[in-house]
Amino acid sequence: MKRDSRKRGRLRLDERLRALQPIDRFKAPPKGWVRALRDALGMTGAQLGTRIGVRPQTVEAIEKSEAAGTIQLNTLRRAAEALDCTLVYALVPNGSLEAVIEARARKIATRELRRVAHTMRLEAQGTDEVNFESRVQAYIRDRLSERDLWNE
Repeated sequence: MKRDSRKRGRLRLDERLRALQPIDRFKAPPKGWVRALRDALGMTGAQLGTRIGVRPQTVEAIEKSEAAGTIQLNTLRRAAEALDCTLVYALVPNGSLEAVIEARARKIATRELRRVAHTMRLEAQGTDEVNFESRVQAYIRDRLSERDLWNE
């Protein structure tokens, strides 16, 4: 029951995040969003500093830290508000969350079943490769919980 609930949650989250694809549309300009927006608005660093409540040198430091990827979210949020913008923050998976779960489960099941098959071959009790896929599916269904996927 809980597994189905998490799966539905993943599918809903996948659907919401799909609207953000492709993510390269959101790649920051070389000097960062703050600088790009400030320039586009024709605003000086001193004017932005006044709106944020900091010195012009601090605006320069904010813009440099954003471009370097070291800016703090609360600082970026304050700059966005001063530029009459909204900071949007998201972690966007490279693929669907469901595909990540399936790939991880398959990797673990395959590794474990190959290990067992190797041991059995050493004991002259080889396993049948013909139904390997059905054994992988059974292992995932019967032996793995979602929490087990991230233990290593």
